[in-house]
Amino acid sequence: MPAHMSTFQLLGVPVLALATAIWIICVGRIVGRRRIELAARRRHAVLRTFPRQPRTGPALESVELTPAERDAFAGLMRQFDEGRTY
Repeated sequence: MPAHMSTFQLLGVPVLALATAIWIICVGRIVGRRRIELAARRRHAVLRTFPRQPRTGPALESVELTPAERDAFAGLMRQFDEGRTY
């Protein structure tokens, strides 16, 4: 310990360095948290502009086919499937 420096002078630089490090960490966390909150608000604002989607779809419809209609449909599917290779 140099004779011409007091204890307060020797401790001043490490205390200021520690305070600066703590300040940088706190500001970084505050800025990061704020950035996340702003991103969430923007995402919510964008999604809010779209119209609400219905929770249920349209009613299902079905029609019974006659055997002749089933055969015609099967023939149509075979025509569409002729050119395809799997």
